[in-house]
Parts: sequence; C-alpha cells; structure tokens
Amino acid sequence: MSAAHRPVNRPLSPHLQIYKPQLTSVLSILHRATGIALSVGVLYLVAWVVFASASASTYASFQGFNASILGRICLGGWLFCLYYHLANGIRHLFWDAGYGFDLKDAYRSGWLVVAVSLIATALSWVVGLRLV
Repeated sequence: MSAAHRPVNRPLSPHLQIYKPQLTSVLSILHRATGIALSVGVLYLVAWVVFASASASTYASFQGFNASILGRICLGGWLFCLYYHLANGIRHLFWDAGYGFDLKDAYRSGWLVVAVSLIATALSWVVGLRLV
C-alpha cells in the first residue's frame, strides 16, 4: 500500500521505540546471549586441550594469551556467562514447578540471579588468581 492510500490514524504495531525494556525481557535476552557465549567458550576450551596435547611450546603460547589482559577478560566474561546461565536456569526450573510468577517475585529472582552471578564470578576470580 502506498503512503498516499494509508489511513492517517492507523495504529502502529509495537516496536522497540514504544516499549521500555523491562528486567524480565533483558534477562531473557541475556540468557540467550550467554548460551551462545558458552558455546563459543567450549570451542575455546577445546582449543586449549588441543594446544596442551600438541607440544610444550604451543601450550606456552596459548597460556601466554590466557595470561594477557585480553585473555583474562575473555576468561572472566566466559566465567560470568557460566554462572549467569546456571543461576537463570535454576530460576527457570522454579518457574517450571509453578513458583515465582508474581511480578514482584519475578523481579526479585531476576535481581538475585544477577547478584549471584556477579558475586560467584568475583569469588572464583579471586580464588583462581590466588592459586596462580
């Protein structure tokens, strides 16, 4: 339909410029994104094993990347994705059992998932750096 024949007061279909992002929608998108990141992270772990089995010099070069700032950011991000996806998966298990559907409970559990993910990532990072 051309612009000249379109009704003037025609309602717009919902789109991102109308709706404000809500916590539940942002966490849902983040859950999917962390699932994709975990898939890429598994490939990274496979590469780690392949380099370790190849020779000492190739493993040393891979470990050199892991010790760099970029490597630590990648590992820390992957670790956050792991904890977030795990905590949000547990949240979904409660939903599957029929608990936590009230709006107040959904927001409380959503913020709890974010907090647990950040705290678990930070604790793992501190413990991991002390062992190195």
